[in-house]
Amino acid sequence: MKYIFLVLLCFASGLTVATGIFAFLAKLGVIPRLIARTNTAKHTALFENGIIIGGSLGNIYSLWQFKIPVGMAGLVLIALFCGIYIGCLAMAIAETLDVIPYFISRSKLKKGISALIIAIALGKGCGSLFQLFFH
Repeated sequence: MKYIFLVLLCFASGLTVATGIFAFLAKLGVIPRLIARTNTAKHTALFENGIIIGGSLGNIYSLWQFKIPVGMAGLVLIALFCGIYIGCLAMAIAETLDVIPYFISRSKLKKGISALIIAIALGKGCGSLFQLFFH
């Protein structure tokens, strides 16, 4: 009986944390911004299903930590997608907090704003690659 209660408690806690993360992503508006910027509104259900499936598979993987033989090419592809995700999340947080406009106005940056954003995204991607290869 004690183990059944423990399983139910852990499952409920996991659902609570997952709901909080998805609510955080929804509040930031990452997905609607991606859909609006890429003009892919007709594929909204695909984005939503991808997020749910990816979050669920990530939870399953972190719970049981089984080996997935993807090789070096698969590792690079996973690192690329991790970098894209982290970059989008970081930029959404920065946009929500108005960090980039504040930085641009304080530094009096007139040219190279797009290069700055690309550099931030590439840095996040390289950081993910570094973490996956060396840690």
